[in-house]
Amino acid sequence: MESKNYHEDLSHIRTMMERSSRFISLSGLSGVVAGLAAIAGAVYVYFVFQREGIDYFDGERNVFSPSLVKELVTIGIAILVVAILSGYIFTANKSKRKGLKIWDATTRRLLVTFAIPLVTGGFFCLALLYHHLFVLIAPATLLFYGLALVSAERYTLTDIKYLGYCQIILGLISLFFLGWGLLFWTVGFGALHIVYGLIMHKKYR
Repeated sequence: MESKNYHEDLSHIRTMMERSSRFISLSGLSGVVAGLAAIAGAVYVYFVFQREGIDYFDGERNVFSPSLVKELVTIGIAILVVAILSGYIFTANKSKRKGLKIWDATTRRLLVTFAIPLVTGGFFCLALLYHHLFVLIAPATLLFYGLALVSAERYTLTDIKYLGYCQIILGLISLFFLGWGLLFWTVGFGALHIVYGLIMHKKYR
């Protein structure tokens, strides 16, 4: 009986330490919604290119008009907003069900660690946009996003690093197929998010 109580105490202490050092309320469903939003956005972008007479998959460095660039940036921001809102809503609900705080010192460390490579990548992509190097934007977003996920792993579910590794690998591969950026972006931010989200939802629900 004492041995059983001892192991239960150790398990309780381990759980408390895990909760205090890691943000464990990330919802897999938020990944699914983010992935669906990315795929919807990519499909819309494809039809925008068709409307403008641009074949994005021909491997050529197409020249985009300022109005088209503005529209693409707007679409990207809309996808980002949907992903962030869905992430917050699903994660907040999960935290509430588990009786955990969604905002504490661990959350702040997670956000800072995640934001550093992500913000760096954002400025890098703005520079690419400024210099009209559009074909490099998709690989860059995948690479920096993957680095952000791997960096954030130390403060949240360790499984997230595998999604990060996949994003990095996909970004590196896409550097050798610059005319196919939209396809790689759709796979990375769309399909991989959905697969990861479903796995995490089943594993941690």
